Amino acid sequence: MAMAASPDTDVVERPDPPADAGTVAEGARAWLRRTAAEYGPALAVFAAVRLIAFTVFMWLLSWSGEYLTKNPRFGGGKHVWDVLGGWDGWWYQQVAQNGYDPKLVPSTSGPWTLEQNSVAFFPLYPGLIKMVSAVTGLNTLGAGILVSVLTSFVAAAGIYAVAKLVAGHRAAVIAAGVWGLFPGSGVEWAVYSDSLFVALAAWACYFVMTRNWLAAGVTSFVAGLNRPTAAALAAAVGVAALTALFRRRDGVLGPLSALLLAPLGFVGYIAWASWRMGSWSAYFDLQRGAWLHYFDWGKHTGNVIENLLFGHHDYVFGYPTEDLIALFLVLSLPVLLFLLIRMRPPVFLVVYTCVTIVLVLGSQQIFGNTSRYLLPCFPLFLPIAAALKRLSRTSLAVTLGTVAAASGWYAGYVLFELGIP
Repeated sequence: MAMAASPDTDVVERPDPPADAGTVAEGARAWLRRTAAEYGPALAVFAAVRLIAFTVFMWLLSWSGEYLTKNPRFGGGKHVWDVLGGWDGWWYQQVAQNGYDPKLVPSTSGPWTLEQNSVAFFPLYPGLIKMVSAVTGLNTLGAGILVSVLTSFVAAAGIYAVAKLVAGHRAAVIAAGVWGLFPGSGVEWAVYSDSLFVALAAWACYFVMTRNWLAAGVTSFVAGLNRPTAAALAAAVGVAALTALFRRRDGVLGPLSALLLAPLGFVGYIAWASWRMGSWSAYFDLQRGAWLHYFDWGKHTGNVIENLLFGHHDYVFGYPTEDLIALFLVLSLPVLLFLLIRMRPPVFLVVYTCVTIVLVLGSQQIFGNTSRYLLPCFPLFLPIAAALKRLSRTSLAVTLGTVAAASGWYAGYVLFELGIP
């Protein structure tokens, strides 16, 4: 036992720590070691390819200098990193700074019938920007980039966790790397909500695969507060939950909670925004009238593909370089989807991927952004990773490094400076 005080020194001795304090600390350190050993390789590969791509992107911006001549809202600024906060990033920062003022205001400019309004952007990501800015003292640009960078690593870890259950450890590590160089990956470290959404979607899928139904439902609900395409995730979780209920595998409460919780996020926000604007269809009216974004059963996508195949650009939002990369990706989708199905993943992963593809290709929107809109389709990374895992470490490093450098151009410079991300 420790004594209360020493008569010679008048120094009060501290009591001995509880007997189990060391055990708790050892347990925490052991958990950290296991987590680092498990996820470390995947996160290291992701960090390496993303750093290569990001460095090339910043170098190309600096070399061209074109960003200096552009409006900070639209791919410009005083510094190269200002480009990361333009386009959608500007709107997210406005929400973080000023909140929402939902309204439908008629417009007479161009093809737009309504003025753009920040309520089109879901609240989770700008809410995190505001919180991080308040805690760290960073401005909204810095806070937004920090949130995106951190959640990109969470997404890489989630993709690894899902891929390991389907294709094994080596392919899963590579899949995390593919996430960092996929067309559209330039927004992963910009003021965009994509990294946050993929992080939530990947872990929701992992929770379904490990039959943690409440966590799957809650994660899907939170994802629904981030972007409307969470409808694809809710549909996939719903299919998995209904299958579990039909097979009576995990009781009733768990799957039922996931089924009911999954769609509440995006449904609740759209209902609130529409109510504030005075009509139950107001959110969709805003998307159509202010952003020319609406579901048209693939008419716009078909029109763009026809134009590009014949060398024309007779369609709204035409950006030649960006659109050609998107066309290549669209033409590769049937192959990737076929190879994914051949791997026999859980049915709900195929449902999630297919519904996401339908929502993207079935809507009128900026076709060149297809590569970004398809970032949530991370199950498509699995056949790519399965093919690459046959390479030696040296060959794999050269391949990923080379593609990552190219990604700095097509997923960074092309999206942000030659098109609209």
